[in-house]
Amino acid sequence: MGESTLWWIVAGFFVSLELLTGSFYLLMLALGAAAAAVAATMGVSQPHQLILAAVVGGGAVYLWHRRLLQRGMLGVDDYTSTGLGSLDVGEQVTVAQWSSDGTTQVHYRGSEWQARYHGAHVPSAGLHRIRAVESNYLVLEKV
Repeated sequence: MGESTLWWIVAGFFVSLELLTGSFYLLMLALGAAAAAVAATMGVSQPHQLILAAVVGGGAVYLWHRRLLQRGMLGVDDYTSTGLGSLDVGEQVTVAQWSSDGTTQVHYRGSEWQARYHGAHVPSAGLHRIRAVESNYLVLEKV
């Protein structure tokens, strides 16, 4: 098995890990492994392949992280404009009752989800629309 094949396997490993975890940083490391695979195909020595993988992968991680830090945290109003949770935004769920801290559990897409209320008023039971998805919470607003 050639060196380039091993680098492509490493790149595939990073991509599959990213699919399992959802960490975009692993795709940046896969870029570094892909760059090393191309270098191996071109006959570059193994130490230079390792340096190239580290520089490209590490540099991509650094640039991505810096971009996220410059952008800052997303507010709830920004979720719909960035497309995060776009499959769920706008869907409707029924809330049986709210707890005193403004959270509840709703049945949605075949499972129980934690949800929190978005708004200034005291939440009431009934039909609600999904406004955003925060981690494993649905952010709801009254319909």
